[in-house]
Amino acid sequence: MNLPMFQKFKPALIAVVSACFAFSCSPSKDVVYFQDAAQFETLVDDNTFTTKFKVDDLVSIHISTLDPEASAPFNLYRGAEEGTGMRPEQVNYLVDKNGEIDFPVIGKVKIEGLSPSETRSLLREKLKDYLKDPIINIRIRNFTVTVLGAVNRPGTYPINGEQITIMEALGYAGDINIKGRKDNVMVIRDFDGTKVYNRINLNQKEALKSPVYYLTQNDVVYVEPNKSGKSQSSLDQRASIAISIVSTLITSAVILLTRN
Repeated sequence: MNLPMFQKFKPALIAVVSACFAFSCSPSKDVVYFQDAAQFETLVDDNTFTTKFKVDDLVSIHISTLDPEASAPFNLYRGAEEGTGMRPEQVNYLVDKNGEIDFPVIGKVKIEGLSPSETRSLLREKLKDYLKDPIINIRIRNFTVTVLGAVNRPGTYPINGEQITIMEALGYAGDINIKGRKDNVMVIRDFDGTKVYNRINLNQKEALKSPVYYLTQNDVVYVEPNKSGKSQSSLDQRASIAISIVSTLITSAVILLTRN
């Protein structure tokens, strides 16, 4: 290879390689969560969030004791039709507009604003005249979260358990895609018919302390697209063309250097 000829084409080669590198790399700020978290940094989760019952919640409550006959009146079942071979299905309780459920034997019980643990304590107190050491299992049956916007699988997802973080919800939705903004994710929460809008910056570790880091039942998570999101497909097409041109230029330069 002729050294003077190489020196002649060296600036062009550097420019071509630089262009190729620029197209192939994306800024880390577009893809990295919690960017300000230091290596081996310990973050103490002091979030005291607990799920509270809301109006229109469907709640499953099952009472059991060592004497099944004693606890039977406190469990409602929907009977299966004869000949179907199906077992009776336990009835769920609807939290009405007054925040109450209509519980067998003891009547109306206000549980709106209470956590499952607090509701267990309340029911145990009301049942003490009827049952000895009852075991009370409580579960929210309509706990769902909806994830919309610039995610890979938008939709409404049923949640098993009493808690879910916004990161877990985004995991259900296949994560934020390349068009989405991690620094301005909106959570829409309903309080007795009043919508409250909260924003959270998932680029920062302080997001872990946000009041919406833990989601409640029926929350809506909306990921806003970035400014270039609408034209992303055209940008991708232009980048593909540019890379093809760069590859052709590199090949041509190598051929010329080899011949000389």
